[in-house]
Amino acid sequence: MIKTVIRAAVLAGTMAIALPAMAADWQQGTHYKALDNPVRTDQADKIEVAEVFWYGCPHCYSFKPLAEEYENNAPDYVDYVRLPAALGKSWEPHAYAFYALQAMGELDKVHNALFEALVVERRQLNTPEALADFVAEHGVDADEFLKNYKSFGVNARMQQAQAKIRGARVTGTPTMLVNGKYIVSASTAGSPQAAIEVVKYLVAQEHGDGE
Repeated sequence: MIKTVIRAAVLAGTMAIALPAMAADWQQGTHYKALDNPVRTDQADKIEVAEVFWYGCPHCYSFKPLAEEYENNAPDYVDYVRLPAALGKSWEPHAYAFYALQAMGELDKVHNALFEALVVERRQLNTPEALADFVAEHGVDADEFLKNYKSFGVNARMQQAQAKIRGARVTGTPTMLVNGKYIVSASTAGSPQAAIEVVKYLVAQEHGDGE
């Protein structure tokens, strides 16, 4: 047992050392894709890294700790944003919920719980009313949530996000969109960990660190 643990630790250490060393080998068209028509970013003076996700996606749930670690340690010139995708009709309520909670300043209370409810517990939270009851369990006013859910402002944010996702030709989650120009996923990069490394590489290139 001890030997197994040691071998695993050595392997993990080797991978941690080897992965950044592969940066010179990240290839456009293989490990990431460049958009023919870049999409707009929110802050012109920062490099935007957008995490495109769905609360009901098991892969997004697994990717979440890696994405959060990157966000917490990203350079000051990175603007990290989340874009809830509505790639299917059943995804739309969860994307609206994200923007309603964000508008209320209550997203931090429910963000993790929504992942747990949809991916782990497989709860049926497919209507505004079901979502309102759910957020109320976590200390969010249900009536205020529904008011925001159905508001013009939230609908506008939702439509802007989906237009951006469509413009970037994102077809699955999780996907990372770097500065409106590049899309990266675990399938293109080779693994979830590699996807984060490719994002770091592209951010460095956009910032001029690779010149």
